[in-house]
Amino acid sequence: MTMNGKTAIITGGGRDIGRACAMALAAEGANVAINYHSSSEGADSAVAEIKAAGGNAIALQGDLTKAEGAKALVDATVEAFGKVDVLVNNTGGLVGRKTIAEMDLDHWNYVMDLNLTSMFHMIKACLPHMGEGSAIVNMASLAGRDGGGPGAVVYAASKGAAITMTRGLAKELGPNIRVNAINPGMIDTDFHNIFTKDAVRANVANATPLKREGRPEEVADLVVFLTGPKSSFISGACYDINGGVAFS
Repeated sequence: MTMNGKTAIITGGGRDIGRACAMALAAEGANVAINYHSSSEGADSAVAEIKAAGGNAIALQGDLTKAEGAKALVDATVEAFGKVDVLVNNTGGLVGRKTIAEMDLDHWNYVMDLNLTSMFHMIKACLPHMGEGSAIVNMASLAGRDGGGPGAVVYAASKGAAITMTRGLAKELGPNIRVNAINPGMIDTDFHNIFTKDAVRANVANATPLKREGRPEEVADLVVFLTGPKSSFISGACYDINGGVAFS
């Protein structure tokens, strides 16, 4: 196992990609701290599964758009496991599809806070507890590169900012901390169950060379790689994972 003795925090870890990341990192031997906002069932079941397999995990509810929510999560992690080696910033969402004409400032600010400010709070809170060889992975999106679908301008803007933030942080936090990002395309998650029509999903899947949607576990495999020793000379990279529908 590549993560023995390491401690990882996964935000938004109660479902979908976040939960898959928690399970994959635990399977590699990491102690895992799972943040969730409303997905308590998924987070609690992940902790139970990890412990049943002989691993160590905790789950903590929190609003990471607030500095105090991030601090509470990090404090609980350090109390339980002594340090932070890996941060996976997975908290985020579209919230609702709104054009600029339909959007008010409250919606703009909320989506930006959810997708970008939460990253800022978590990185600030983790830094004092991260030493040499630590790694951060920021969950961005294909939308951050192509502008997203209808009504997703603010979501796409926040994810584009996450990509740029990743590159800046890689310069700022090296050599002790590596920082990379992942740009998922169409992944089979509740995000698309809620916000994307079935016909659109089918069209996107059929347009990919692999002719399907991705799976959360496939994104988690990339997270394990980017936080582990086999990616030790990779920082500032933004990895596309979209079945070949778009290229960097």
